[in-house]
Amino acid sequence: MIKRFLAGAAAVGTVAGLGFLYYAWYPALAPVTPPAAGTFTPEQIERGRIVAAEGYCAECHTRTDGTPGPELAGDYRMETPFGAIHSSNITPDVETGIGTWSEAAFKRAMRLGVSREGEHLIPAFPYDHFTKMTDQDLSDLYAFLMTRPAVHLAPRPNELPFPLSLRIMQAGWKLMFFSPGAYKPDPSHDALWNRGAYLAEGNAHCGACHTPRNFMGAEKKGSQYDGAVVDNWIAPPLNEHNPTPTTWTEDELFQYLRFGVAPLHGPAGGPMSPVPHRFLSTVPEEDVHAIAHYYADVDHAAERSKHDAAALALAMEQSRAGLIGPNPDPDAKLYQGACAACHYNAAPAPVLGRPDLALNNALWLDEPTNLFQVMLHGLTAEEGQSGVAMPSFYNALSDADMARIAAYLRRTRTTLPPWTDLEKKAAAIRSTVQSSPVNSSH
Repeated sequence: MIKRFLAGAAAVGTVAGLGFLYYAWYPALAPVTPPAAGTFTPEQIERGRIVAAEGYCAECHTRTDGTPGPELAGDYRMETPFGAIHSSNITPDVETGIGTWSEAAFKRAMRLGVSREGEHLIPAFPYDHFTKMTDQDLSDLYAFLMTRPAVHLAPRPNELPFPLSLRIMQAGWKLMFFSPGAYKPDPSHDALWNRGAYLAEGNAHCGACHTPRNFMGAEKKGSQYDGAVVDNWIAPPLNEHNPTPTTWTEDELFQYLRFGVAPLHGPAGGPMSPVPHRFLSTVPEEDVHAIAHYYADVDHAAERSKHDAAALALAMEQSRAGLIGPNPDPDAKLYQGACAACHYNAAPAPVLGRPDLALNNALWLDEPTNLFQVMLHGLTAEEGQSGVAMPSFYNALSDADMARIAAYLRRTRTTLPPWTDLEKKAAAIRSTVQSSPVNSSH
């Protein structure tokens, strides 16, 4: 009986192993000669430029650490819990890029996460979103990429430990977490909503930053858009769990995504800043409206915004309280000296360019991460609201000073419990920005 059991178990294991190998194996696709630029029409290349901008391709395929690299030549370093990963070169260079990739090979990579050589791609490349893209968009994107300047640049090796470094392990990840397939319109919503959902869930891959991940690095499907930590910043929730007192309405979302600043919620900073300024400002306005329309539904803006007038009035009252006349609170005095000149609003609503912190995500999140990041980095004139800058307080404020300001704002601008261990957290965030180009002269 024991021998029969062992033999049966071995047979099942063998079949399962062979089945997995069959699932995991993809053939290499034949290399091609890079297509001539004249192969594609100017209209197709322009459509591909829009697709590339809406997918932020250059953001993750351009090296930023050390000596900045040429656009789309890859080698962007991504720190993950499993080790550092360096993005691939997606220029049409025949040796280090995708110059020998046919359109079929390119589409397979985008839809299934498999390279031309038949290797499984690491899911830091969000093919779990790109799989939703239409055939037309992928053809146009291929045309755009194949007409970019070819750059000979080999990315640095990835730093994943064994056995995660084995590409076949990525097939196991796919088996557990990947569902390929193009986006299917939801008939219960209108065309604008479906266009926004297609862009947000597919090419723009918003959930890649705004959805928390499990221990295997996959997005938690039951927590879509609940917010997550990205590059030592917090990408806030995009759904009804967003804690700000005034709603991210469709108009606020459009202003933020198109111009980098929302009247009630302030400017885009950190990893989010390039999205409006480098990318979404260059695409058709109706697509940005579609994304805003979709997320206004995701965060239930229609129901939540009914209370915005009262929330705004309370926030402005909180903002002005304690800043008129003498104030014995030493933390208030520190805030007055460092921050109030630019963040004080006497009007019934914030003036654009003077963001009111009582309404900002940074004060309402579970951790002070984003508040400390902005204090230390500042915002250049190219970030946030165009032409408006905030200086870095990297040298001007100590960790203790930052902790005092954060504690003061949390207790006077929100109705939430106080943050804890603020000085320790300020020091931890400071350690992540010491080599930042913004602070290189400090």
